[in-house]
Amino acid sequence: QVQLVESGGGLVQAGGSLTLSCATSGLTLNMKNLGWFRQAPGKEREFVAAIAWRTGNAWSADSVKGRFTISRDNDKSTVYLQMNSLKPEDTAVYYCAVKSALLDLRDPDYYSYWGQGTQVTVSP
Repeated sequence: QVQLVESGGGLVQAGGSLTLSCATSGLTLNMKNLGWFRQAPGKEREFVAAIAWRTGNAWSADSVKGRFTISRDNDKSTVYLQMNSLKPEDTAVYYCAVKSALLDLRDPDYYSYWGQGTQVTVSP
């Protein structure tokens, strides 16, 4: 049974930092790609960052480039999202997801499994 469990969300002031974790189970990660997405109220789910588990190659959205870093821990089967210099517009529910193919990493429709999400709120 595939499970993705996010944690680490919370309330932080603008300029602060948070680290989100996504613990995975039931997956053979070596040929998988993990992504972080976020969804603010009234908005569509948007791509934040993704990482190819085997190579560690990573991609991020322009809106978070230079502020957010995606990484993974093979021993813990966990992917992380380090978020620095947070802004109020980063407020959203953050989800991790997994897909097989390396293509279409930015499109949530191509991801097979999703976590339940963790709320991140950035106050001005």
